[in-house]
Amino acid sequence: MQNPMQLIGSPASPYTQKMLALLRYRHISYAVIWGDPTDKLNEMGVSLPKMVFLPTFLLPDSDGSVEAVCDSTPIIRALEERYSERSVVPTDPALALIDYLLEDFGDEWCTKYMFHYRWYPEADADNAGTLLPLLSGLTMPEEQHAQEKSAFTTRQIERLKFVGSNDSTAPVIEASYRRLLTLLDAHFCQFPFLLGYRPGASDFAIMGQFSQLVGFDPTSRAIALQYAPRTVAWVALMEDQSGVLPTEDDWIKLDTLPATLKALLGEIGRVYVPALRANAAALANDENHWEMEIDGHLWRQRTFSYQAKCFTWIRNTYHDLSPANRCRVDNMLAGTGCEVLFTESS
Repeated sequence: MQNPMQLIGSPASPYTQKMLALLRYRHISYAVIWGDPTDKLNEMGVSLPKMVFLPTFLLPDSDGSVEAVCDSTPIIRALEERYSERSVVPTDPALALIDYLLEDFGDEWCTKYMFHYRWYPEADADNAGTLLPLLSGLTMPEEQHAQEKSAFTTRQIERLKFVGSNDSTAPVIEASYRRLLTLLDAHFCQFPFLLGYRPGASDFAIMGQFSQLVGFDPTSRAIALQYAPRTVAWVALMEDQSGVLPTEDDWIKLDTLPATLKALLGEIGRVYVPALRANAAALANDENHWEMEIDGHLWRQRTFSYQAKCFTWIRNTYHDLSPANRCRVDNMLAGTGCEVLFTESS
């Protein structure tokens, strides 16, 4: 490899798996460093980004020095500008909006499945607490491992409230996970990817979360095997799609969107869109928490500025479309619950 792209990540990070799979598909050479980004960046003498999370990319900035960059979605768009071949963004801007919405759902709602199943069931928390410290220090002594397992597990279980996982919301998260598994399996009866016969950014986002749900956490894996064996197989295949030879005709046509994909959009409209809107409204009103009924249950969660940014980015992408393409998107989203994202009152 010549000048491989460097990133710091973890095998148990869904966003790391998202980006590694994307780099393989796009034939972009990379060198991954396993470990904690803060520790690794300090060792390298690289300034920390404002917020540090996995994966962290080490990219050259304008003066040639190394800059630590996080957040997978903007990185994907930066790669689109740098590498023209094997794009993961549809050339049809209206279809690209659908892909963006699906990607955001994967990153911001499917991660609730992942974090919930990793730390809410006792057996899964014990599994994660045992393995995750070892991914940062395989040779650590047993006594240190026991201490780190206890401290790490306690800290992560405490964080469940930040993603909205609790006794009240657990039924919403678990029912949505089962529905999505069923919807994905129906779709994969017809197409190998979400948008047809080549992967889009949304495939990698959802695959990243499911790499953990079906490959690391035992309860969610058992459910997936019961409800969606095709989806389990899809996750394995998505890890390396470097052999796919994509063509422009491999994208589905927005105007003939399959019913299976429209059903997936219906799940987004059912659970994620209400959460997006409620969070954005709470932030606009300087409220630290928001609550509303989602899928028949009370959902209460801390307000997050990042989700409000996601809400704004999706809406801006829609409003940047031509009137004709906005009309095409409106027709496809009608009846899914996603259409309210783009009403003036949202």
